[in-house]
Amino acid sequence: MASVRMAILGCGGMAGAHANRFKNHPDVRIVACCDVNPEVVEAYIAKHLAGYAPKPAIFTDPAAMYREATPDAVTIVTPHTMHYAHGVQALDAGCHVFMEKPMVTAADQAHALAAKVAQTGKMLVVGYNSPCTPEMQFVRAAIRDGRFGKLELMSGFLSQNWKTATAGTWRQKPELSGGGQAYDSGAHLLNSVCWSIESDIKQVFAVCDNLGTPVDINATITIQFTNGATAGITISGNCVSSGASLTSVFERGRIEVDGWGGSWIRVFKREQIKYPVIPGKAQSPNDNFIDAVLGRAEPCTTARNGIIQSELMDAIYASAASGRPAQPVRAAHA
Repeated sequence: MASVRMAILGCGGMAGAHANRFKNHPDVRIVACCDVNPEVVEAYIAKHLAGYAPKPAIFTDPAAMYREATPDAVTIVTPHTMHYAHGVQALDAGCHVFMEKPMVTAADQAHALAAKVAQTGKMLVVGYNSPCTPEMQFVRAAIRDGRFGKLELMSGFLSQNWKTATAGTWRQKPELSGGGQAYDSGAHLLNSVCWSIESDIKQVFAVCDNLGTPVDINATITIQFTNGATAGITISGNCVSSGASLTSVFERGRIEVDGWGGSWIRVFKREQIKYPVIPGKAQSPNDNFIDAVLGRAEPCTTARNGIIQSELMDAIYASAASGRPAQPVRAAHA
């Protein structure tokens, strides 16, 4: 495959970032864009793909798009609860799938979608930022090889003005979003935890506060992993000062990193290691997806990461609803 014929399904806000990343990629040709309203698609192309030649075809029906535009891959940027159906449809149409996070909004859907990926032999990558950075890869490598001893604890936070920024949108409608800030921006931080620790989850205790909205805005989450590590995560969706941090605590050191996007890292033994050499170069998850489709790299995230995230989120909301710890419910074929 000399180049990847790309379709974009969903032409909302985040889809603009994906168009901007793909339109200048030498191995990508954007051939089609799809949303429920042709005027929305036209406006999207005018804003993000003006002058792009040939102009992507406009569709309002994904099935027609796959049939007529014959893309090799699709970027799915639809509301969260639609991801499962759209992912299955794309895989059945013979497309590789780049899926905005979260992959799906229920663990049974995650397992079913992973099975569909295995059945079709196609690639599915979830668009998490941090796994594609050398900084977050350094954290996972340190946990794997034990250079600072065994990982004992993780502590992280994420803050955004999410409640105000998403007011009146589908993100605060549970039937479309599947949940609130923990499922949306919080997915990046929670994935960084699970992606780097690489262990099944034993149990979760969570407290969520909707702050008068239909979805969770603030959450505190304690996660106990089967390998003995424990993580404490705070997710804020009502703070005008945005930020994110994730600290890994070992018996012989600690690592502080940007757990949302992997943009910075600090490494400590007894004292801070000044300017540690972190080999490698960060790339976007979009670039990693194209490299994986073309056989040039391994995908940084797969449907397996979507399964872990879905099991975790199901347990978070179950614990928050009951006021008691909850265990992930795993499918029989997990």
